[in-house]
Amino acid sequence: MLLQRFIKKPGPLAGVRVVVQILICATIIVGCGSTPKHANNDEDVLLGPDGQPIAERAIPPQAQLMYEQAVAVMASGDFLEAQLRFQEFLLHYPTYPGAHVNLAIIYSANGDDHGTENSLTDALMIDPEHPAALNQLGMLLRRQGKFPEAKFAYAKAITADPQYSLAHYNLGVLHELYLQDLDIALQHYEQYQALNGDDKQVEKWIVDLKRRIGADQRTANVTE
Repeated sequence: MLLQRFIKKPGPLAGVRVVVQILICATIIVGCGSTPKHANNDEDVLLGPDGQPIAERAIPPQAQLMYEQAVAVMASGDFLEAQLRFQEFLLHYPTYPGAHVNLAIIYSANGDDHGTENSLTDALMIDPEHPAALNQLGMLLRRQGKFPEAKFAYAKAITADPQYSLAHYNLGVLHELYLQDLDIALQHYEQYQALNGDDKQVEKWIVDLKRRIGADQRTANVTE
């Protein structure tokens, strides 16, 4: 599988929440697949034929317009039209990883893991440290039951961009619901809140986790 080249062995590092995380990433389109930027920006990087960033080349106005129109259609919920627009965009401008990531989000929403994987592979070949691509990769791996690999992908997204709140959110979900590590889940939910603002639903999860962790600690003290 092509994506395996981007997954290394991780170091020592209830379904409702999984649905919510997908909706968050699908609606924050700028965060998940940003508008093309100039080279050396922290998000999308324009590459030359040799694969190296081109620092001085301006983004063609027609590329900017095509991309923004595709993003607007995606935001409206018309994923079929958005898919066609991003595919057309990439025929002309194939070196923008954000467009590949948005295609991956569309394929994921349609349950097409193969299309999701191919689009993420394309994005990560252009920029192996693209936070949104790594976050989407983590979501794909989580759906496939590959929890250690998903954890590593999310962690790599945070390493690439410590302010990328969605990866903290997804790590919280992964540690709480799949790895049963409540202390680490709590840390990531709190970091998500610190970065993302006042998310009422996540705040409820934080309160619930603190209650459960406290109950576990009291039980452990009694049994010792």
